[in-house]
Amino acid sequence: MRLQCEVEVVSRLLPTCGLRGRGRGTRALLSLGRPPGRAQGGGVYLMVCTAQDRVGARYKRFFTRFVEEGKATVRLREPAVDVHLSKANASNLKTFLAAVRLAHQGTNTEALPLSTLVPAKNSEVEKPKTKMIITSRRDYPLTKNFPYSLEHLQASYCKLARIDMRVLCLKKLRKLDLSHNHIKQLPATIGDLTCLQELILHNNHLESFSEALCNSTLQKSLQFLDLSQNKIKALPIQFCQLQELVNLKLDDNELIRLPFKIGQLDHLRFLSAARNKLPFLPSDFRKLCLESLDLFGNPFEQPSLLVPNIQLQIPLTLLECAARATINYRIPYGCHPLPSHLCEDLEVAKTCQCGSACLSSFIQITVTMNLHHVAHTIVH
Repeated sequence: MRLQCEVEVVSRLLPTCGLRGRGRGTRALLSLGRPPGRAQGGGVYLMVCTAQDRVGARYKRFFTRFVEEGKATVRLREPAVDVHLSKANASNLKTFLAAVRLAHQGTNTEALPLSTLVPAKNSEVEKPKTKMIITSRRDYPLTKNFPYSLEHLQASYCKLARIDMRVLCLKKLRKLDLSHNHIKQLPATIGDLTCLQELILHNNHLESFSEALCNSTLQKSLQFLDLSQNKIKALPIQFCQLQELVNLKLDDNELIRLPFKIGQLDHLRFLSAARNKLPFLPSDFRKLCLESLDLFGNPFEQPSLLVPNIQLQIPLTLLECAARATINYRIPYGCHPLPSHLCEDLEVAKTCQCGSACLSSFIQITVTMNLHHVAHTIVH
């Protein structure tokens, strides 16, 4: 029986000398078993191995007091020390402590899941790796898996044409940097990385950002998104469901428009969309409250009040009337009472200057906008 966790061994005699422990654990491997070659009837030992002492220290005659959720304290009678355990897998810890308690109670050792007490391997006592930076194809791991403990992974200049499926198994990942590669498409399974806060895809060959990613768990986690220097022409309407976004980089793409509901990005504070092909901004843009805005190098058109885009249908269709009423009166809807295509129509409904909704019957005009009402710092 073995358990990987952080361990601090503290002598109970320290307070009598006016001393106290460090209060900080060390990555270790705990083993419950017998020394090699020891007879079946011999005693059971608890062995603690660390990176500094892989041979390990053995303890006998112990009793336990433990708590749930990955933490426990094993108090030994001889020697007079407490073994503090933390950051253990909760399920494994419960199993380990159950075996420790049985051993202490004198249970038949043949019924216990004991291990042979041998020195630990380096990989068993090293602290889990949380950060990996790869900046060349030569260093990219082809035969070895990525450590499952990774929280920050950078794989730049590796000539990747697609995202490695092994990356999508890193459930603790918070920052993923795949800049300077040849990636053309993003798999929808990126949305399964529930902890992902930063996604950097600068300088790739992306042509789109899928609706599936916008509808994924990224809605609740993603705060920083860098799509600069790609070939994206438009973002889906559902993009505005990524409402935790704080920093969005869209520079050096081929954008001809921004999502017309971009004002729904309440947390957005930094937006850069320089050197695109934007002729105008959506009216919802004025709802943003930004710290910094960069729109340099876009071919914005001069407003023309005399050439409105008239898309009126008089009298209004039943669909138009029902859609307007649903949105204006905030009537709940979903795919169960309504067909999916009607839900999609409601999602793309436009908002008039007066605040009312409209679907396919409207008059569209271009007006000027004072960007200083939107952002503190402006580059244009």
